[in-house]
Amino acid sequence: MKKESFVFILFMIIAGSANAQKNLAEMLGYPGDSKLLIIHADDMGLSQSVNAACLQAFSDMSITSGSIMVPCPWAYEMAGLIRNNTGVDAGIHLTLTAEWDRYRWDGVSSSDSIRSLLDSDGYFYRSVEDVAKHVNPEEAAKEMEGQIKRAMALGVHPTHLDTHMGSVLARPELIKIYFSLAEKYNLPVLFPRVYLSMLPKDMQEKYGKSIYLLDNLFMLEPLMIKDGNWMEVYTKAVKSLKPGLNQIIVHIAFDNDEMKAISNGHDDYGSKWRQRDFDLVQSKEFRELLKANNIILISWGQVKNLMN
Repeated sequence: MKKESFVFILFMIIAGSANAQKNLAEMLGYPGDSKLLIIHADDMGLSQSVNAACLQAFSDMSITSGSIMVPCPWAYEMAGLIRNNTGVDAGIHLTLTAEWDRYRWDGVSSSDSIRSLLDSDGYFYRSVEDVAKHVNPEEAAKEMEGQIKRAMALGVHPTHLDTHMGSVLARPELIKIYFSLAEKYNLPVLFPRVYLSMLPKDMQEKYGKSIYLLDNLFMLEPLMIKDGNWMEVYTKAVKSLKPGLNQIIVHIAFDNDEMKAISNGHDDYGSKWRQRDFDLVQSKEFRELLKANNIILISWGQVKNLMN
């Protein structure tokens, strides 16, 4: 072997070893103790109101990522917005539930092939508990992959996978499907590191050292805002962020007639709730809060590019 070749190989081994020791922040070009944050909008495609609010928030850089509910009626419009706006970072919001009283949807697969996922009315179950009780994992796998393929057929290049209402975490078999699809399509997957104990031991060993899992996940819940003080709760959440990969999930929309009709009877994550989340991420106070706490905003797309 030529001396030059040996030196080159040795350099590559050393460089590879050094790179393997870097954490996610360093691999993205930031200091190792950086507090990385993805501000993520769930439920794109749910309604025209959601789509319009998300597009404006992306344009204003108030959110850095979002995910599309492919089975929903307004997913087609959202796919077009994603195609035509390069700043829209969009993953697949894998959907196995349809929770609203008057506004329902089923799967992208034929109903005969996913019968265990559908209730007596022919729509997805309203609750995660019902999904866990009735689901046939093979049928769930068909539908979950079908949603990814449908989005890609509509011109969406997904940046990650996540899950509506946490439904794919309802059963261990579904979690395995979730991770296997992420691997098949070379996508990062929303999965907090603290949830690793939910996985079988072999999966814990496989993914436990991954730098692409979330170190912290925050989503506003009803019990947190009994007094309606949105900013106070989000301030506490931002101040508690630690170095690593963090995500804050928001649900944004405009409080208009469409959204009011969809969420009628549901104050939690309903029309007014989503307007408040939208107003918060748009506010000068929230932007200053992020800056004051040295938060570095990133997207799932950046993580995907690093993986690939």
